[in-house]
Parts: sequence; structure tokens; C-alpha cells
Amino acid sequence: MPLDPLLAELTRHHFPNPPATPARIAAFEARVGWTLDPELRAFYLHCDGATLFKRFPHANYHLLPLAEIQRARAAMRPRDDDSFGPASWYTLVDLQDSDYVILDVAHPKDGRYPILDGYHETFPEGVRPIAASFREFLEKALASGDAFFWLDG
Repeated sequence: MPLDPLLAELTRHHFPNPPATPARIAAFEARVGWTLDPELRAFYLHCDGATLFKRFPHANYHLLPLAEIQRARAAMRPRDDDSFGPASWYTLVDLQDSDYVILDVAHPKDGRYPILDGYHETFPEGVRPIAASFREFLEKALASGDAFFWLDG
């Protein structure tokens, strides 16, 4: 499914923040040292973060605003240090209870960043792929009924 219908569904049935400005996106990219892929750029121009199914702080899926995205190891461990995982993993979705969905910005495929499960109990060793792109992740999340789709079966 293309991204535009997913963004329209997000707006109609969920809780998007106001859009990020191009200047805010440029400032974010300068801060982190990498650029948003085309799907993430479209998402952030549509809304600077969102919650799915329920309003924050009760949402299982809290898609972070640009200002809250950080290295996963800094969010999940005591310090931003190579012993706590790669510097190229960044938080994207706060799942509550110190769990995150993570972007791997060092290994894009077809111009899109893979999406990883960042379960705090097994981080960083237990990190595993859950979607090939943000579009795929959003499509599955919106269809999940508020469940963590990658935990099925």
C-alpha cells in the first residue's frame, strides 16, 4: 500500500501532532547527522509524531516527534557508548516500559531504513528486524488493533 492512504487513515482515526516544518526537519538532520528517508520525510511533513489507537501517555504506539528521537543505546542503557549497541540505531516509536521500535540508519535498503524491535530486556543482542521500511511498519501497526504485530505467533 502507498504511504498517502496510511497517513490519511492516521489523521482520520488516530492522534497526529501538527506537521514538522522543513526547517525543523533540517535542524533534526543536522543534529543526528543522517537524513530522513523518503517515507519518514513524508510522515514528518504530515505530522511531527503521533499516537495510534489511544492518546499519549496511554498509547502502545507513540511515534516520536523529531525532538525526541535519539540513539537507542542512549535511551535504553546508562550511556551512549559502543558497548551498548551501534551508534546507528535510533528510537522511532516508544512502546512504553522502556521498549522501542528502532531505525537502523546504517543499513538502508532501497533507500529506506529497516525497522527493528528494541526490547529492553534483550537490548542490544536481541534486536531483530520487524519491517523493511517505515511504510511497512505503519501499515502493520495500523492494522494491528493496538497489538504489537511482530509478537504474533
